[in-house]
Amino acid sequence: MSLSPTFVLDASALLAYLQGEAGSDLVATALTQGTALSAVNWAEVLSKLLERGKQPQDVVAQLRDLGLLSQAIQIYPVEEALALTIAELLPKTRAMGLSLGDRACLALALKLNLPALTSDKVWRNVDVGVSVRLIR
Repeated sequence: MSLSPTFVLDASALLAYLQGEAGSDLVATALTQGTALSAVNWAEVLSKLLERGKQPQDVVAQLRDLGLLSQAIQIYPVEEALALTIAELLPKTRAMGLSLGDRACLALALKLNLPALTSDKVWRNVDVGVSVRLIR
């Protein structure tokens, strides 16, 4: 049984949790309450872990075994409406240098009307109608 999400995770927040970095305790708390993650951010997490020598299939299996995937973390697809919102956020976030993945997280947070969790300090200046919470 999956938990209803109460936060949207940026890739940086989930990576901090998976790697035991500063702020991982805040992400752990969010996971107990339910989280959402865009498919773009999920791909980013798996790609970063691959760069660090971990196989994506192994990460998926491990997180499923721990009961995180599909329960504490719900992966949301990027459908047409969300893709449009991601694109529309570009002019509002360009000056801060936000990536496609960053905008995917913010767009999902807008769609779900939930706060976004990130470790990226530049997000504290984001003003797109989303509550942003820094994990460190």
